[in-house]
Amino acid sequence: MAKYIYPAIFTPEANGQFSICFPDIENCFTCGDDLEDGINMAEDVLSLMLTHLEDTGREIPIASAINDLTTENGSFATYISCDTIAYRRLMNNTAVKKTLTIPSWLNDSAIAAGLNFSQILQDALKEQLNIT
Repeated sequence: MAKYIYPAIFTPEANGQFSICFPDIENCFTCGDDLEDGINMAEDVLSLMLTHLEDTGREIPIASAINDLTTENGSFATYISCDTIAYRRLMNNTAVKKTLTIPSWLNDSAIAAGLNFSQILQDALKEQLNIT
């Protein structure tokens, strides 16, 4: 799980929309109603595809240099970035119940202080995993 940057080729369509492909990632295509939408859609599909590759243990392709790509008919290449950790967080924020054991005196002190056990555990796990 990581941050990635890949070149995408944007091809303008007659209606002002864009077709978008990632030459380094098999079957990674999308489209956008305009340039801004196209960039958003490209970030989403790149995150989706790379998350899938990570989850299935498949090799993450090396990104091409943007200057090595050739474009035609008004197409252009630009870099698109994604963060699969952030994407996972966005797409799967369901709560999972965990059972844990702590000393009774610590439990009593935490309850008396009005502490939120779930939030403290989440914060501690994020710190241990270096997730911001």
